[in-house]
Amino acid sequence: MEQETTQPTIQKNNLAVSVAIVVAGALIAGAVYWRAGEDKGSGAAVALTSPQGGMENTVGLERMNPIEDSDHLRGNPNAPVKIVEYSDMECPFCKRFHPTMQQVMEEYGKPGKVVWIYRHFPLDSLHPVKARKEAVAAECANELGGNEAFWKFVDRFFELTPSNNQTNIETVLPQIAREIGVDEMKFGLCLASGKYDQHIQDDVDNAIATGGNGTPWSIVVARNGKKYPLSGAQPYATVKQLIDLALQEK
Repeated sequence: MEQETTQPTIQKNNLAVSVAIVVAGALIAGAVYWRAGEDKGSGAAVALTSPQGGMENTVGLERMNPIEDSDHLRGNPNAPVKIVEYSDMECPFCKRFHPTMQQVMEEYGKPGKVVWIYRHFPLDSLHPVKARKEAVAAECANELGGNEAFWKFVDRFFELTPSNNQTNIETVLPQIAREIGVDEMKFGLCLASGKYDQHIQDDVDNAIATGGNGTPWSIVVARNGKKYPLSGAQPYATVKQLIDLALQEK
């Protein structure tokens, strides 16, 4: 995993240009077009926009649903920078990006500079049934064990499962529920209830409205509300540059 341990002190405008170049280059180099069933290889995401489309993503960012108490937050809710991630639990690039975000929280979350908000973006054309079921399972963990259980579930899921529709959800989901201390019978009833289906769909609709057409799709929000798109499983250095830029916004 690529990591920057130091960040030069430079003027805000120069940093903005630097970030734009890095992000644009990453999008161009890693772009993978969305084709049903094509979910393999070493690209930066399951489905990124074309280079031209990537530049247009900024138009829809203001459609992001406001962050509320019902969201799944990790870190200081009053942090000056917020990262909203829309994720598919069967996506191999979301699995790759999850440790990157954990690293972000180690460096920026502990001192209260960044809060991580997790939302669902299951891609039905690539991961039918399983991805949505897994998203519901995370919500059921939250219902039965609170926000801490939600994050334990998501962390363990990405750690344990192989992605790309290879997860045996009939055994893995209850296994993780047991591991994190959630009542397995209540968990099963919640999974079968359908009570979170609309919530998952609302997250999907909002991800698409903001310009997301692949996963992971993230939006970095500065203190002043300015938003930056972060498309794909970008390396830690790229994420770090965006955070540092957002921290400079007044």
